[in-house]
Amino acid sequence: MLLSYYNANCVEAGCDEAGRGCLAGDVFAAAVIFPPDFECKALNDSKQLTEKQRDALVPIIKENAIAWAIAAVDANKIDEINILNASILAMHKAIELLRIKPQHLIIDGNRFNKYKDIEHHTIIKGDGKYMSIAAASVLAKTARDEYMLLLDNEFPQYRWAKNKGYPTAEHRMAIQKFGISPYHRKTFRMVDLKLF
Repeated sequence: MLLSYYNANCVEAGCDEAGRGCLAGDVFAAAVIFPPDFECKALNDSKQLTEKQRDALVPIIKENAIAWAIAAVDANKIDEINILNASILAMHKAIELLRIKPQHLIIDGNRFNKYKDIEHHTIIKGDGKYMSIAAASVLAKTARDEYMLLLDNEFPQYRWAKNKGYPTAEHRMAIQKFGISPYHRKTFRMVDLKLF
């Protein structure tokens, strides 16, 4: 089972993002604070779970968390400040939305910009080590997937319901055929030259 906390002596929030590697759509982030005694053997890094498992975990996370929040940064902002900074901004927005102010943050990955006066630690593969980060990864991923399903209704030619905006061969071929949509990240390489 994943670890309950990094720092046991304070209110700690775990943060993670979803959608950094996509060619289209917002980057999403979530922040989660669990009570110290929370346990859930099914919880894991969202990438290690099936869609069905992630969807089943969402109500468990939301009902048991002391606080949780989800935020997003759109493609235009991603193009303006780059995907790393946009991912961090989305995490900052999620932390800001928490109804309880955390005293410590644990962040998946190795890059983060300090948020206000709150101490933080970055943890490589943290979504596979700590429950609050894993829960944040699940909330961010499921929220982003739902958002991409809505965009798919508007632009079905890109098959976002299936690829969720990630750079699959099918997605790149659609960009080659139809051009880009308003939701594509213009600073990303859209077409894989190896395909042609």
